[in-house]
Amino acid sequence: MSSNPDAQDTPALNGLQTLQMLMREKRNPAIGDTLEFRLVEIDEGIAVFEGTPTERVYNPIGTVHGGYAAALLDSACGCAVHSRLNADQAYTTAELKVSYHRALTKETGVVRAHGSIVSMGRRVAFAQARLVDADDRLYASATSTLLVMERRP
Repeated sequence: MSSNPDAQDTPALNGLQTLQMLMREKRNPAIGDTLEFRLVEIDEGIAVFEGTPTERVYNPIGTVHGGYAAALLDSACGCAVHSRLNADQAYTTAELKVSYHRALTKETGVVRAHGSIVSMGRRVAFAQARLVDADDRLYASATSTLLVMERRP
């Protein structure tokens, strides 16, 4: 059942249904609004985020800050796991390892973070993601360990 008291007869959505609803309604988590990226594909065990880096996310040396790539990769890994959760489960990233393969700049254009589950247990999930441009050139990759837990009301 939903934790919303006004929706007592409405069953709670599982993770995949929740993410599909957010996409349908064109709703974005705050981090996506802040860094200007969005969820563009979701299926069971797979999530794809898309963004176009601009000078707003540059570091002092004149390239895109590594945190931009890390946020896209973390989102892709996390939502891949989120897509497999029951309505009464939640998750959090316990570890994220990012490897940077080439610098992002405003000239890079649209990039996509493709995330997928490597394995998922009752309490721990492992995911991976790749950040690529429109020509499938690799800019960064990540592996992630995520804790799966009971959702608290």
